[in-house]
Amino acid sequence: MSIAINQSKCVGCGRCSQVCPGTLIGMGSDGKACMLYPKDCWGCCSCIKECKVDAIALYLGADMGGMGSKMSVASREQYLDWKIEKRDGSVETIVIDRKQSNQY
Repeated sequence: MSIAINQSKCVGCGRCSQVCPGTLIGMGSDGKACMLYPKDCWGCCSCIKECKVDAIALYLGADMGGMGSKMSVASREQYLDWKIEKRDGSVETIVIDRKQSNQY
Protein backbone atom coordinates (compact mmCIF):
# COMPACT_ATOMS: atom_id res chain seq x y z
CA MET A 1 0.00 0.00 0.00
CA SER A 2 1.03 3.54 -0.49
CA ILE A 3 -0.29 7.05 -0.46
CA ALA A 4 -0.49 9.75 -3.09
CA ILE A 5 0.23 13.37 -2.17
CA ASN A 6 -1.42 15.97 -4.37
CA GLN A 7 1.21 18.71 -4.55
CA SER A 8 -1.27 21.29 -5.84
CA LYS A 9 -3.45 20.84 -2.74
CA CYS A 10 -0.63 20.54 -0.16
CA VAL A 11 -0.14 23.70 1.92
CA GLY A 12 3.10 22.54 3.58
CA CYS A 13 1.80 22.42 7.15
CA GLY A 14 3.93 19.33 7.93
CA ARG A 15 1.26 17.57 9.99
CA CYS A 16 1.45 14.42 7.87
CA SER A 17 5.20 14.23 8.37
CA GLN A 18 4.81 14.58 12.13
CA VAL A 19 2.24 11.77 12.51
CA CYS A 20 3.75 9.19 10.13
CA PRO A 21 4.88 6.34 12.43
CA GLY A 22 7.42 5.15 9.86
CA THR A 23 8.89 8.61 9.17
CA LEU A 24 8.16 7.99 5.50
CA ILE A 25 6.90 11.49 4.69
CA GLY A 26 9.27 14.42 4.46
CA MET A 27 9.12 18.01 3.36
CA GLY A 28 10.56 18.82 -0.05
CA SER A 29 12.62 21.83 -1.02
CA ASP A 30 9.37 23.52 -2.08
CA GLY A 31 8.06 23.17 1.50
CA LYS A 32 5.45 20.59 0.53
CA ALA A 33 5.03 17.01 1.70
CA CYS A 34 6.60 14.18 -0.27
CA MET A 35 6.92 10.42 0.16
CA LEU A 36 10.48 9.45 1.05
CA TYR A 37 9.99 5.69 0.95
CA PRO A 38 6.68 4.82 -0.80
CA LYS A 39 7.29 1.06 -0.79
CA ASP A 40 7.59 1.04 3.01
CA CYS A 41 4.14 2.61 3.61
CA TRP A 42 1.85 0.11 5.36
CA GLY A 43 -1.32 2.18 4.92
CA CYS A 44 -2.03 3.17 8.52
CA CYS A 45 -3.89 6.31 7.24
CA SER A 46 -2.54 8.57 10.02
CA CYS A 47 -1.41 11.15 7.47
CA ILE A 48 -4.71 11.03 5.60
CA LYS A 49 -6.71 11.67 8.76
CA GLU A 50 -4.39 14.53 9.76
CA CYS A 51 -4.45 16.35 6.41
CA LYS A 52 -6.95 19.21 6.61
CA VAL A 53 -6.83 20.10 2.91
CA ASP A 54 -7.57 16.65 1.39
CA ALA A 55 -4.12 16.50 -0.24
CA ILE A 56 -3.33 12.88 0.68
CA ALA A 57 -5.08 9.76 -0.55
CA LEU A 58 -4.49 6.04 -0.01
CA TYR A 59 -4.27 3.81 -3.05
CA LEU A 60 -6.74 0.95 -2.69
CA GLY A 61 -5.15 -2.17 -4.12
CA ALA A 62 -6.83 -5.00 -5.98
CA ASP A 63 -6.83 -7.12 -2.83
CA MET A 64 -9.20 -4.56 -1.27
CA GLY A 65 -11.37 -4.28 -4.38
CA GLY A 66 -9.94 -0.89 -5.22
CA MET A 67 -8.25 -1.67 -8.52
CA GLY A 68 -6.33 1.61 -8.38
CA SER A 69 -8.97 3.73 -6.65
CA LYS A 70 -7.84 6.34 -4.11
CA MET A 71 -9.37 7.05 -0.70
CA SER A 72 -9.13 10.29 1.28
CA VAL A 73 -10.93 11.71 4.31
CA ALA A 74 -12.44 15.06 5.20
CA SER A 75 -13.50 16.07 8.69
CA ARG A 76 -16.57 18.15 9.45
CA GLU A 77 -18.06 18.64 12.91
CA GLN A 78 -18.65 15.16 14.35
CA TYR A 79 -18.39 13.39 10.98
CA LEU A 80 -15.63 11.87 8.89
CA ASP A 81 -16.32 11.68 5.16
CA TRP A 82 -14.24 8.91 3.58
CA LYS A 83 -14.20 9.68 -0.16
CA ILE A 84 -13.34 6.93 -2.65
CA GLU A 85 -12.36 8.16 -6.12
CA LYS A 86 -12.65 5.28 -8.56
CA ARG A 87 -10.61 4.88 -11.74
CA ASP A 88 -13.67 5.56 -13.87
CA GLY A 89 -14.01 9.02 -12.28
CA SER A 90 -16.97 8.19 -10.06
CA VAL A 91 -16.86 9.10 -6.37
CA GLU A 92 -18.38 7.25 -3.42
CA THR A 93 -18.53 8.79 0.06
CA ILE A 94 -18.84 6.86 3.32
CA VAL A 95 -19.95 9.04 6.24
CA ILE A 96 -18.84 8.01 9.74
CA ASP A 97 -20.41 9.61 12.81
CA ARG A 98 -17.60 9.82 15.37
CA LYS A 99 -20.07 9.69 18.25
CA GLN A 100 -21.55 6.41 16.97
CA SER A 101 -18.42 4.74 15.56
CA ASN A 102 -17.53 2.71 18.66
CA GLN A 103 -20.96 1.46 19.61
CA TYR A 104 -20.54 -2.02 18.08
